[in-house]
Amino acid sequence: MAVPKGKVSKARRDKRRANWKLEAPNFVRCPHCQEFKMPHRVCGSCGYYNGKEVLKKAQ
Repeated sequence: MAVPKGKVSKARRDKRRANWKLEAPNFVRCPHCQEFKMPHRVCGSCGYYNGKEVLKKAQ
């Protein structure tokens, strides 16, 4: 027969959730246009990734 687990107090539950904090995303400068962008992603302002034009952007 199944035995119910004991009640977990609010303090014990909240201690376990103490490390759920958010972190700010890292940004790097695009080597082509010097705008900030997320790493390992196509630059939203110029469309370049890894030194190559991936998206055509109207400038």
